[in-house]
Amino acid sequence: MSAAGAAPRLALRAVAKRFGETRALGDVALEVAPGEVHAVLGENGAGKSTLMRILAGALASDAGTMALDGRPYAPRTPHDARAAGVVLIHQELALAPHLSVAENVCLGNEPRRGVLLDRPALHARARAALAQVGRAELDPARRVGELPLADRQLVEIARALALETRLLILDEPTSSLARADVAHLFTRIRALAARGVSVLYISHVLEEVFALATRFTVLRDGVSVASGELASETQASLVRRMAGREVGELYPRSPSVPGEVVLRLERLAGARLPLDASLELRRGEVLGIAGLIGAGRTELLRALFGLAPVRTGALRMLALEGPRQPRARWHSGVGFLSEDRKGEGLALARSVAENLALPMLARVARRGVLNPGELARRAAPWIERLGVRCASARQAVGALSGGNQQKVALARLLAAEVDLLLLDEPTRGVDVGAKAEIYRWIDTLARREGKAVLLVSSYLPELLGVADRIAVMTRGVLGAARPVTQWDEHALLLAATGASA
Repeated sequence: MSAAGAAPRLALRAVAKRFGETRALGDVALEVAPGEVHAVLGENGAGKSTLMRILAGALASDAGTMALDGRPYAPRTPHDARAAGVVLIHQELALAPHLSVAENVCLGNEPRRGVLLDRPALHARARAALAQVGRAELDPARRVGELPLADRQLVEIARALALETRLLILDEPTSSLARADVAHLFTRIRALAARGVSVLYISHVLEEVFALATRFTVLRDGVSVASGELASETQASLVRRMAGREVGELYPRSPSVPGEVVLRLERLAGARLPLDASLELRRGEVLGIAGLIGAGRTELLRALFGLAPVRTGALRMLALEGPRQPRARWHSGVGFLSEDRKGEGLALARSVAENLALPMLARVARRGVLNPGELARRAAPWIERLGVRCASARQAVGALSGGNQQKVALARLLAAEVDLLLLDEPTRGVDVGAKAEIYRWIDTLARREGKAVLLVSSYLPELLGVADRIAVMTRGVLGAARPVTQWDEHALLLAATGASA
């Protein structure tokens, strides 16, 4: 039933979808009331993205019925869905990077004077939408491709708010946002709900779900298996419903004695960021780096991996030889996991096996020719070890769910047998069950196998649960690393904002 007995804004009955022999959705039922924030939960591969694409008109269901405000709803295209007031904001952004902020916000709904574009009205409409997401100061004429990832995500949200929306679908909308931006977004979502807009909210961060939503539906293996009031649930109970099993301890911590120093920075500075970074990282240790978005954390990892220049400072890393380039890093035992999985973390058009082999093609090629069978054979144990859900090792990575894509990106580092792992937001867009697996891998790699892990994360419970020591980057300057026992979320936030306790 919908919230408070209200007639449902959205009602789904027995919705199903297959892709060849693969069942993506089997029997999905869902009701959302006007003005309700409803969480859709499930592990990666549970069918959430398929369901949202059906609602947004990107896919057609094979069976079942959908109704919007009591009328049959079956959009044939995304344009049909938007015309009906249903807007989907993907986790992976769908912006035109070569267009301006204003052009993206008003894309498909541009104001005109006759046949000509009305640019003053375009900019005014964009500013009004940007103000709703706390970014009124963004230049509407600026090219979207020049913006940082967090601002691009806010432009996407502003575009949805510029429309007359009845049902807003948000797929991991906070994955690239700082805490202050998350708080502002939640305020805006609550304001929309108060005006009667219904919100379907997809997130793997259960703290967000409890803070924002009132009701939930859980999908597992393409079927809706539970729904109800969030007030009667706990995080542990929701995890059990999503996984269909006990997940176990979320943050394992095996005993370990740190070994030799494998990375030492002395006042390292990049072309723009970081401004000043010094640290030591040893084998058997997980060193976490906290900080606000834009503080320079990602730029530090990219400089270490040779993806960004080092302007000044000393850098000593393993037995690094040759030029400061990613290829040399791989060969010296250093692996990097990018936060931008879609843009640069994976070759989406290539197979799972090919992605796993990218850092070590010379090992699997004979006379410069790759053997698909050998690639698949080498990939099989990693697919099994990390629990990657795919039809086969030959399936294109782009066809996998976001969480399974992330597993492939992580498996590449393990398959390359690196000794130093540079991980930038390793659990972004990953469900709770998969997060627990990733944390176990990190624990095993560092504390049992003696590898070294440098971990950047915006999720403070993750840093506090996984890291041995944490350093905070503030406005480009990396503070001293301290044992994790000396930190809590409040202290990390104070350090990140440059405030004093």
